[in-house]
Amino acid sequence: MPTINVEKYALFEELGEQFTADSFQELCFDFGIELDKDTEDDETRPKDQAPELAIEIPANRYDMLCFEGIAMHLNIFREKHATPNYKLLDIPENKLQTITVKPECEQVRPYVAGAILRNLKFTEASYNSFIGLQDKLHQNLARQRTLVSIGTHDLDTIKGPFTYEALPPKDIQFIPLNQSKKMNGEELMQFYETDKHLGRYLHIIRDKPVYPVIFDANRTVCSLPPIINSDHSKITLNTTNVFIEITATDQTKLDIVCNIMVAMFSKYCAEPFTIEPVKIVSDHNGTTRITPSLAKRTMEVEIDYLNGSCGLNESPEKLCKLLGKMAYDAKPSKDPKFISVTVPPTRADVLHACDVMEDVAIAYGFNKLPRSEPNKSSTIGKPLAINKLSDIVRNESAMAGWVEVMPLILCSHAENFEWLNRVDDGKTAIKLENPKTAEYQIVRTSLLPGLLKTIRENKSVRLPLKIFESSDVAFKDETFERRARNERRWAAAFYGKTSGFEIVHGLLDRVLSMLRIAFITHDEGLQGKSMDFEVKQNPSPADGYFIEEINEPTFFQGRAAAIYVRLNGKVQRIGEFGVLHPSVLEKYELKYPVSTLEINLEVFL
Repeated sequence: MPTINVEKYALFEELGEQFTADSFQELCFDFGIELDKDTEDDETRPKDQAPELAIEIPANRYDMLCFEGIAMHLNIFREKHATPNYKLLDIPENKLQTITVKPECEQVRPYVAGAILRNLKFTEASYNSFIGLQDKLHQNLARQRTLVSIGTHDLDTIKGPFTYEALPPKDIQFIPLNQSKKMNGEELMQFYETDKHLGRYLHIIRDKPVYPVIFDANRTVCSLPPIINSDHSKITLNTTNVFIEITATDQTKLDIVCNIMVAMFSKYCAEPFTIEPVKIVSDHNGTTRITPSLAKRTMEVEIDYLNGSCGLNESPEKLCKLLGKMAYDAKPSKDPKFISVTVPPTRADVLHACDVMEDVAIAYGFNKLPRSEPNKSSTIGKPLAINKLSDIVRNESAMAGWVEVMPLILCSHAENFEWLNRVDDGKTAIKLENPKTAEYQIVRTSLLPGLLKTIRENKSVRLPLKIFESSDVAFKDETFERRARNERRWAAAFYGKTSGFEIVHGLLDRVLSMLRIAFITHDEGLQGKSMDFEVKQNPSPADGYFIEEINEPTFFQGRAAAIYVRLNGKVQRIGEFGVLHPSVLEKYELKYPVSTLEINLEVFL
């Protein structure tokens, strides 16, 4: 979870109360945040530095990533302040600032939003918080600026209307923030390549044929998103009118970031919580609109759901009051079974009635919720049939002296096919679209690669090695909605100075006998004939399993067999076992013989 550092006594002053360590810890716990650290008594704190509180914020509460957000929501929770009513200034159409988006921006960052905060009064603390909120949003919601990037400018140094364009790097020239030399796009990339802060963002646009850029009416560069702003329009403590431009590859995240930025700092405007909108002209992709939207959402939430989930029996009016402590505007609905809950524009984390229910529980107090026995919804757990079958096979294998291993389900294409002398038909293996390493390219279609790699990494262990695995493989399957299916298999491998073929065969016999699957010889069952045995003209074949010699390139010729099972008169091949071919051993760097066994367990369900 993100951690926000705030000045201790500045926060207490904003909350209107001097808390003790225990009382503030309790307040944080009640609200669902956590006090991680108090530097009041920290000996390493410089004497000229004010004590700070490090507060952990839930990862989905983007509206609390700054001092202002924490103070505001704690005051609303304590019913000291009402939820702010954010409003857009009513600006005539011909006086609205505009950002015109060029079609070329579709190649890099297609979306943009804007807003203006007028008559702002910064202090050093609020200025630092303003910059800090941008950084926190960049690291969290914006995913290191890949989804969204924020640019803030002194509006008095630039002139609208603005344009959002995408140009070749050499055609973009400006002085970057806090620099004195003018650079083009290519020079800027080289200059910041070793920069610890900005260097990690260069990859986002470096290889693009065009770079995004914001121009004002005089063709003055405002910013090169998502890398850096221009020094020409940088904001300072003396800035009073702030122009905010936000570019993105995700329009939903764009709107969330825009709403949060203006909501948190519009309190410092001469008229608090007022924002001047900006018109985005983007006719080529149909996204012409006014930003920020600051749109509120209304949800109809069932009263019985809220009460039942929390174990309460509160009236609609009391539930509405509780939701008011969490910054909602709630009132009883026309339908007596529901309440209408209006979600503020800063609460992007509220997606479902369950989110509202959670906030009811927080407002009521988790420690105050009634305790009851969960007898209304109690169930009796039991394993899935396939897992129970796997456990039986595991137990029998372990009791036979074999060691279970659990390799990864991903492997390389070569390990799954070429190294086993098998051919990929292109219709079987599930392949990763963009694997990060050659070691993890596909989802395995056999358990053998994992077993053989385990042996390879444990060649120093005393021989013989007897290992097994009971786990899933996966295949493409167009008959499923997800176009893939899992298959539970069991496999074993014997590694020693002798082939161990008969030992693997013995393990197969043991496990299948415990599953009540008899070995069939000459189409007869293993059971003897009773005294009242009758000879029939067409006796049905007995259920059980049998083996037939196969000649496959994975195995040594003449030392491999397919395993067939007959259940309810239906015969199907479930696997194979044998001594691996020397070429397979060579690729897995094994110098002694290996005998393997692999079967499909799902046929026994």
